[in-house]
Parts: sequence; structure tokens; C-alpha cells
Amino acid sequence: MKKIAVVGSGYVGLVTGTCFAETGNQVICVDIDEAKVEKMKNGVVPIYEPHLDVIFERNIKQGRLTFTTDLKAAVDESEIIFLALPTPPGEDGSADLSYVLGVAEDLGKIITDYKVIVDKSTVPVGTAEQVEAAVKKNATVDFDVVSNPEFLREGFAVDDFLKPDRVVIGSSSDKARNIMKELYKPFVRQGNPIIFMDEKSAELTKYAANSFLATKITFMNEIANFCERVGANVDDVRIGMGSDTRIGKRFLFPGIGFGGSCFPKDVQALVKSGNDVGYKFQIIDAVLDVNHRQKIKLIQKLENHYGDLKGKNFALWGLAFKPDTDDIREAPALYMIQQLLDAGASITAYDPEAMDNVKEMFGDKIAFVDNAYDALADKDALLIATEWGAFRNPDFGKIQSSLKEAKIFDGRNLFDLEEMEGKGFYYESIGRRTILK
Repeated sequence: MKKIAVVGSGYVGLVTGTCFAETGNQVICVDIDEAKVEKMKNGVVPIYEPHLDVIFERNIKQGRLTFTTDLKAAVDESEIIFLALPTPPGEDGSADLSYVLGVAEDLGKIITDYKVIVDKSTVPVGTAEQVEAAVKKNATVDFDVVSNPEFLREGFAVDDFLKPDRVVIGSSSDKARNIMKELYKPFVRQGNPIIFMDEKSAELTKYAANSFLATKITFMNEIANFCERVGANVDDVRIGMGSDTRIGKRFLFPGIGFGGSCFPKDVQALVKSGNDVGYKFQIIDAVLDVNHRQKIKLIQKLENHYGDLKGKNFALWGLAFKPDTDDIREAPALYMIQQLLDAGASITAYDPEAMDNVKEMFGDKIAFVDNAYDALADKDALLIATEWGAFRNPDFGKIQSSLKEAKIFDGRNLFDLEEMEGKGFYYESIGRRTILK
């Protein structure tokens, strides 16, 4: 058993703390938000993530998972301190390290014996050195700083943590490496590796991995756009490409761009880190540019079809940046909503989890409904922005009878072209032929 403090109870921190508790460790989650801490003490999970609630409640009941606003009390009780703090992007794309470095300075003032301080937040190359310097300002005891980036997919975070593909640990200290190896041993019993490297390489590994995946998605979106010009079918191209084991099947699905808390922020931060040392990431610059344009791909299709969108009424299915999350950060749906509002169109939206978050942004500028089919009544067309499982096999008869005309603009290629043709829909998707009524 290890005694662990996790500073920051956001998405990464809460999943990290809960999953470490699940393997028998004693975990204290620290957050400055008193109301949030009080809710967690009462068993309320502040984020939506499948399966998290079950192990969250179990470990609270068994006394392995506790919550506090008192950083010193948590640190005094712990040997390993994880920093899972926000690193939001600045206007220039740089990661804001003020939260991380602020807590690091505080730790230097309060640690009274050896601690392993772990950067779990996604941070630029060289952050471990900055954290070490910040702690050293006030520290009078030994400590080690470790880089341990997370590789959690929203919607699958619990499984990703409990059964990781790999664990990356950046440290130059044998003592810290041994402690971290022991901590992660229960998670890699099936043989997946714990990969040790230096701190800078570990920091870069996270950015490099996410930037590559973002590039893969964006490449397929470019291929999809080209397919529309020449009459090819991106589904066939994707299958043909993905069967090559050097390429693989994952992250080849075209759509209306990537969003979320990781890919946009991490790609921008890597570009900024390159600029800081005089290196230009030309491929990644192009990824950001293409992805920005892809987010409004459906709007372009609507304009090509209708011309003026003023006075048009649309149903929108999906608001989260991906299914199985309530996260709307950089979600394509947000860009679409704003473009439609600017064009004078009206929107009625439905999402299984993300509507409250979007309400905070748009208020009563758009309408929200509690049932997907309620969004359709007397609308000019249905727009699909998120590939929720519940949208994949809908009641097409109900869709047809509710809409003014049977028209669907699908940003996630949910439906089979032949099926849509047989059902009499006008159907536009990404990288495939348009089905005409």
C-alpha cells in the first residue's frame, strides 16, 4: 500500500485518485473548491465518466478515498504527491503552468520528509525542471520530481487507467523509479510495459502521441474532402488503408474534426514549444489549420444546399466533442452553433450528457429538449455532430414524419448510404456521395 495525495480533482485527478484507491492504496484528493470537495465527500461524482461512479463510491465506503481542501494535511499523510492541475492554453498556444508551479512552491514550504512529486498534468518539455526549482525555493528536505503523463481517453478513462497500454515514467532518480514501479505493478500484470526514460522525453512523449493521433484524424479528413471532389468513397478507402498493419484501423474515421481537452491544447502547445526553440512544426501547423476548417464542414454543406440560412430551423443531435462524455471543450458542435446563429438560423439541440454545459455558454439562444426525437418537430433538417450510440439505429420513420423534409446532414457518417437511399432521405455525410431524395 502507498499513501498518495492527488492535487487537483478534475478529470485526470479524480480518475487517477479513484483508480489508485481501487488497487488498495490510501488516497487523499485535494481541491481548492470547497463545495466540490463537500459533494465528493457525500459520494457525488463531479464529472461524467462511464464506470467511475461505481469504484468512486466503493472506495469512499471502504475508507481508501478521501477528500480535503487542506494541502498540508494531505501532504503530511502521503509519500507520493500527484499534481493533476489544469494547464490551459494561452492565446499564443502555450500551456499555462501557473497552477502547477504555484502548488510546487507551496509544497516546498510544507514537506517535512522525502516525497516523490509527480507531474500528471500534460506539461511542456522542461516543466519537471521548473517544478523542481519551484519546490527547492523553500524545501529543506530531499524530494524527487517525476514526469508521469496520462494517456486517458474520455469515455474509456477507467479502463485505460486500470489496464494501460503502457506506463511512461520520466525520472533520473533510482529511488523514485523504484517507488513508481511498485505503485504501478498491479496495473501491468498482463505484461504491458512500464517504460522508464528521462523527464524531458516523458513530457514530450505525451505531446508527440497526441499530435500524431490528431494528424492521423486530420489526414483522413483531408482524404474524405478529396473523395467528395472525385467521387470516391472514404469508407472503402479507410478500410483499405486500415488493413495495412503499419497504419492500423484506429483514428481513421473521417468527420467534422477533433475537439476535447487534449488534442487541440496539446497540439497547440507542441507548436508553441517548437517556436520557443526556433523549430517550426510544419505538419502540425497544417493539422491545426485543417481541423479548424473541418469543424464547420457541415455549415458549408448547408450553405451549398440552402444558400441563405436565415430563418432556417435545424435539429442538432450531439453536443459533446465525442460520445460517452459531457466534455464540450473545443467541440465541433459549438462552432456549428455559433455559425448558424450568426447566419440567422435557429437550433433545437439534444445530447445525453452535455446539454447543461452548453446551456452555460449559449443560454436561451438555442433550445434544448430531453428527448432526441423532440428536437425534430417541424425542422428543416437534422444535423449530427456527435456519434452517440443511441443515434446509430434510430427510428427513421419518426425522423421522417417529424421533419419538414427528410434531410440529414451527418458529420459522423453514422448511417449506411444504401439504407438512407432506400428510406428516401436526402443525406449528406463526410467523404461519401450525397443521397438525393
